Amino acid sequence: MQRILVTGGAGKVATLLRSGLARPDRVLRLLDVVEPKPLENAGTEETVIGSLTDAATLAKALEGVDAIVHLGGQSRESDARDVLEANMFGTYLLLEAARVAGINRMVLASSNHAAGFHTRGDEPLPAGLPGRPDTIYGWSKVAMEACGQLYADRFGMDIICLRIGLWFPKPPGLRGLAMWLSPADGNRLVEACLSAPSPGFRIVWGISRNTRRWWSLAEGEAIGYYPQDDAEGFADELIAEHGEPDFRADPVLTRVGGQWCDIPLGVPY
Repeated sequence: MQRILVTGGAGKVATLLRSGLARPDRVLRLLDVVEPKPLENAGTEETVIGSLTDAATLAKALEGVDAIVHLGGQSRESDARDVLEANMFGTYLLLEAARVAGINRMVLASSNHAAGFHTRGDEPLPAGLPGRPDTIYGWSKVAMEACGQLYADRFGMDIICLRIGLWFPKPPGLRGLAMWLSPADGNRLVEACLSAPSPGFRIVWGISRNTRRWWSLAEGEAIGYYPQDDAEGFADELIAEHGEPDFRADPVLTRVGGQWCDIPLGVPY
């Protein structure tokens, strides 16, 4: 029986992911500071309530675990101390505890905001672009990736960082026409990360096969991720609501981080 720890197990992304990761021979252990809501179509699940920064909680959460999907932490721009404590320090504690426990496979939820100030070019943007964060939150994700690289290089752990676009049931606005990650493709992406043989350290864009995408799918395909969904199916509805998008001139649509490049630092958003 395979046991996978999902941190942030009560959150939005975990809720989209849980049923898709369900297998007869798999247990999902959900770690969060609040009780996850039950899902009718979920598989076998366990829960651990507590924080990554609590040693006893972390030890309990990691017992008997084969792999980790790390979704927990501060998910928005906020006060610097809160973001850095949750996303940098919390991720370090999890990586170190995983190393000690002999858990070799981790999937880290990074973000497009780790590369927010990169802009569209003539060729698809590769997933492994150097960090160029748009916010303190984005900076914390760059640090998360760097910590994952450290543990992969020093200890030989298999760590895949997902620079997630917009992981929603439907594209939220015009940016989603390029950057949407459908729930079904999110499941495919995480499953590929969990099953790819000896990936070492990787950074992969978390997007679907969108017609208007300008981020590369090559890095995901290299680990067996072949997205099937396309935000174009929502284009008429979105354009009717927001107008025709300009993915060549509008800075919200031509910067990886979109409008996050302009919001005040450290202010909840």
